[in-house]
Amino acid sequence: MFGHIMLTRMKCLLRDRQLMFWTLFFPLILGTFFQMAFSNLDKTESFKPIAAAVIENDAYKNNSFFRQLMDTVSEGDSRIFNLTRTVTAEEANQLLEAGDIVGYYTADGNQVSLTVKSSGINQSIMKSFADQYLQTSSAVEEIIQTNPQALQNGILSKLSDELDLMKEVPIGSAPLSLSVNYFYTLIAMACFYGSFLGLKEVTDIQADLSNCAMRVNMSPVHKFKAFLAGMTGALIIHFAEILILLAYVTQILKVDFGSKTGYVLATAFLGCVLGLSFGSLISAAFKKNENTKTAILLTSIMIGSFLAGMMAMNMKYQVMKYMPILSYLNPVNLLTDALYSLYYYDTLDRYLLNMGLMGAFAAVFCLGTYLIIRRRKYASL
Repeated sequence: MFGHIMLTRMKCLLRDRQLMFWTLFFPLILGTFFQMAFSNLDKTESFKPIAAAVIENDAYKNNSFFRQLMDTVSEGDSRIFNLTRTVTAEEANQLLEAGDIVGYYTADGNQVSLTVKSSGINQSIMKSFADQYLQTSSAVEEIIQTNPQALQNGILSKLSDELDLMKEVPIGSAPLSLSVNYFYTLIAMACFYGSFLGLKEVTDIQADLSNCAMRVNMSPVHKFKAFLAGMTGALIIHFAEILILLAYVTQILKVDFGSKTGYVLATAFLGCVLGLSFGSLISAAFKKNENTKTAILLTSIMIGSFLAGMMAMNMKYQVMKYMPILSYLNPVNLLTDALYSLYYYDTLDRYLLNMGLMGAFAAVFCLGTYLIIRRRKYASL
């Protein structure tokens, strides 16, 4: 009987064209638009050498350590600066005013000063470079005064190595990508679109909401058993939809989800459970018509997707920075972050935290739905 009810409910859901469009075809279409809009994000360079200048006055010529250092960081493919050498400060100021350089250095004895016109990331890098040089040169002077023998041990070359400000230290083995988070939020949103399936199942089990539900409640089958069979069928359909979406995104659109395929599938499955249980809870808790409940679900999902970075990638990081508790209370963000952590991090600590919180949310949603539905009695039908 359980299997018969499940198959019957699956047929009913598959015949609902509007439901199938929003849970299957709409995410596929949106993923295509994402690929068209964000395909070139990852092709931009992450860092370009900074246009800078140095004044070649007498102090600069006499400071061999600083002079050699500037030559080193201005050569090669991994250079920090595209360096322009000027004779006077007036010439450097003209380049600065014309926007040809970001700033310029001036040597004065063992000191180095930086002149810039405005603030920004490049100016901050130049200031950090000057500050670290001054700290290193001060340490060199102190070492020479206390231990002149250190010069023969190559202490200068060792200290100059510390001035490599642009050394890349990856947090994982995956390459940096600016677009993958959009597709992670797409998968999360699609999982939560399964809430429309959960809403449909609750609607068709509540006798005061539909004629179909009246017939179900008058049948000799226990209402909870019929509901569980319907939710199982809905979960099978929705997980199949997410698998189709994942296959389309990874195989057709060529979006990299990392090498942890098993974990990605487990995350997608838990996301489907979370979406279905969320929809069933909203449908059971609100005694409104189906259109009102659909509006509540859609509004909740879109707000959650926005805070997870779907419309603006920086929003995800702003929320984590200023309202971190909200990022843990947003199930859409948890699902997005679980996929994000699988791609970027070699460890599973962050992933397991997200999965644990999602499991807790799913348990609360399921328990809430059960407690509400089991107490619904009808005097007459």
